[in-house]
Amino acid sequence: MPEEKNKLEEIIKLGNLMTQIKDVDILMERILTEARALVNADAGSIYKYDEGMLHFTYTQNATQQSKLPAGKKLVYNTFSMPINRSSIAGYVADTGEVLNIEDAYRIDEKYPFRFNKEIDLQTNYKTTSMLTVPLITSSGNIVGVLQLLNALNNEGRAVPFRTSDIPLIKHFANNAAVALERAGMTRAIILRMIRMAELRDPKETGAHVNRVGAFSAELYEAWAKKHQIPEKEMHYNKDLLRISAMLHDVGKVATPDSILKKPGKLTDEEFVIMKQHPLTGAQLFSDKQSDMDMMSQEIALNHHERWDGFGYPGKIDIETGLPLPGCEKGNGQACGKKGEETPLWARIVAVTDVYDALSCRRSYKEPWTQDDVLTELQRCSGSQFDPELIELFIGITDIIQSIRKKYPDED
Repeated sequence: MPEEKNKLEEIIKLGNLMTQIKDVDILMERILTEARALVNADAGSIYKYDEGMLHFTYTQNATQQSKLPAGKKLVYNTFSMPINRSSIAGYVADTGEVLNIEDAYRIDEKYPFRFNKEIDLQTNYKTTSMLTVPLITSSGNIVGVLQLLNALNNEGRAVPFRTSDIPLIKHFANNAAVALERAGMTRAIILRMIRMAELRDPKETGAHVNRVGAFSAELYEAWAKKHQIPEKEMHYNKDLLRISAMLHDVGKVATPDSILKKPGKLTDEEFVIMKQHPLTGAQLFSDKQSDMDMMSQEIALNHHERWDGFGYPGKIDIETGLPLPGCEKGNGQACGKKGEETPLWARIVAVTDVYDALSCRRSYKEPWTQDDVLTELQRCSGSQFDPELIELFIGITDIIQSIRKKYPDED
């Protein structure tokens, strides 16, 4: 009884924590981490529901993670499946039942599904026990499925999940579902704002900003681990950055169509007008209500600054757009911010935005190859980009590539 009471108290605390996480992707990863800890699961996955399909979104595996070099994360392929009873996750989503399977290789014949052994063969991992839980909101909406693998005993051996843990994990899953629904609404609002920009600038798509947001969160995590940032602070900043980075170009809503949609090179006069979008974007967040507003403003204003100080808009007053005292360099221009004068968040987005722009097809260019893009980033390290961030980015390109597959451009 004391152990169950402690777990229930932990679930209540986690419920409060989950309501504070704003980004849906960051939240899903955290849900999976905390659920595994609650039942001592070696591995697990989380599926997101969308338009009648389950999308395999995140996976974790402590055994496989332990085999990777320090700082590396598991890379996995994303896929989707229909909600029907031919798969374990589909069955749980369709019926709303919790499935506690003691041995994945010996599933009761009464069920219409079987465990896909190919997954174990491909990953060189042996799945034994499985606990699969629907993520259902208080209004009865299915938002996903949580699947936990291989409960571990004190000796580290896989054992069945305890029946007594099922009510607790169901309570946790209900809290998680409500938090996911709320985070999904936040993402939808952000994407509506992006669609307004997309109406003006065809390059500013939902897929592009989702990639930039996800790339930025992963690059920050790599930086935070290198600098030994406390885990609580790292998770908080990563959550804010995942959303704020998506809004980096929101100031383009005020840029004329003749400039945004011009397929060729801009004239000097047109480029001067284009260069106003960081200030316009920053001014949208002038009435700051939260840390996210503050970070969004810093990114919008500074993501075109350069490490060598030759970026824009430079050291200006956000309200007036005029150079700060002592920072004029003629023609009404301000001297640029150099090195760490540019906030970390903006230095990160400067890297991820250019990486994605070079990697994608545009009306005026074909996509660059991965090797060519990375070569260009390295060439500009120390001039356009923070050299430390470029080094860290090169080290997580496997994760970056998996994100690109998760958010592909529409044909």
